[in-house]
Amino acid sequence: MDTTRLTQKSAFEWWLEASPPMRVPGILYANEALLREMDDKVLEQMANVASLPGIVQAVYAMPDAHWGYGFPIGGVAAFREDDGVVSAGGVGFDISCGVRTMHTGLTVEDIEPIKEDLAQGLFRHVPAGVGSIGKIHLEPAEMDAMLQGGAEWAVKQGYGRPEDLERIEEHGRMEGARPELISLQAKRRQADEMGTLGSGNHYLEVQQVTEVFDTRVAEAFGVAVGDVLVSIHSGSRGLGHQVATDYSRQMVEAAHKYGLELADLELACAPIQSEEGQAYLGAMRAAINCALANRQILTHLAREAFAYLLPRADLRLIYDVSHNTAKLEEHLIEGKPQRLYVHRKGATRAFGPGHPALPEAFRAVGQPVLIGGTMGTASYILVGTPEGEARSLSSSCHGAGRAMSRHQALKQWRGKELVRELGQRGIIVRSPSPRGVAEEAPGAYKDVTAVVDAAHAAGLSRKVARLEPLICIKG
Repeated sequence: MDTTRLTQKSAFEWWLEASPPMRVPGILYANEALLREMDDKVLEQMANVASLPGIVQAVYAMPDAHWGYGFPIGGVAAFREDDGVVSAGGVGFDISCGVRTMHTGLTVEDIEPIKEDLAQGLFRHVPAGVGSIGKIHLEPAEMDAMLQGGAEWAVKQGYGRPEDLERIEEHGRMEGARPELISLQAKRRQADEMGTLGSGNHYLEVQQVTEVFDTRVAEAFGVAVGDVLVSIHSGSRGLGHQVATDYSRQMVEAAHKYGLELADLELACAPIQSEEGQAYLGAMRAAINCALANRQILTHLAREAFAYLLPRADLRLIYDVSHNTAKLEEHLIEGKPQRLYVHRKGATRAFGPGHPALPEAFRAVGQPVLIGGTMGTASYILVGTPEGEARSLSSSCHGAGRAMSRHQALKQWRGKELVRELGQRGIIVRSPSPRGVAEEAPGAYKDVTAVVDAAHAAGLSRKVARLEPLICIKG
């Protein structure tokens, strides 16, 4: 990225000053090395987003930002409820893709003797890969019930525990879902995909806590060095992708209808209060519920696999966060509370201490922010900060962010070789697709530790614990 276009405010804060037709500035949080790794398209997309009606404060780019569809991935932007817009591109195609992390109640010593058997058991029990299907088939009425109920529906079906719901954003169910506004094609794609990881950067990973940075917060989250955790990264599968596809097309027409000037058709949007805007929000919320239900079923499957080999494993849910969403939230803008639709695309909500949306168990310390690695790299648990609202509308990074395309990765790595190399490091990888492993090679991503350190230094979120992989089930 050409940093001469930016004004440096600190070692970790850079501004793209507003110039017409931009209505607000762009603010990037990263150190100089991460910034130079970003492509210039990120700045172009930030400027385009900053030109949309009803936008407030700034467009933000997280330390893991890279070029995306319309909005940069790692981008955050908020729009006024009354005169702002909503954009399908600003949410993304894998609606509510997210991470949930669980504590097994075990230590590394408990896992090591049966590590190979556990890896194989999880691989057999949790469907993964392109086009993977689960054992659940949803008829139309059941599909609508799932889209309305989210993780709450899944728990009622026997997939999990009622107490899980307290540790999920929106308590496991996004209100305002409109299943009837989701196309038949989207529902058909999802009919046999519940309880599946999918492909790409999705995974189920068994991890060990190797370092704690903040003992007080770690105790509130219930984690300590040597603990074994399980993290699941997945989303709304084929349904979410189809919803994004359907409504992106409709929003191109809506933008023309309402006289919205678009610098990029991928940035297609509709006024929030319009019929088209409200329709998208209803469908998107239903897709969020699909993702929450999917991760809940995956949790149940992981618990079953653990119970077979390690009956005393608990897999207590620590938290579940979503990445690709547009949610109505109240934030202080110039000292006054405003209701805003906050688009987070490849970004994590990161509420600070005392926020009423957080569970009592850690309301005093702030929201867990779960940052996923990729197979051979570390993952992190962070926590939201008091200053995060003013700096980024309570948002943080969501992962390392790609450093190269999947096509480029395939030129450099071979899946079977990667699995063997990682195995020599004590990391067992199971995947139905060697090609998929190569596409997601650790070297194809930015340095997750550098990304996390930048988010920490910028005050977006604060480091709590570092996790290292033991087993990775890869889509």
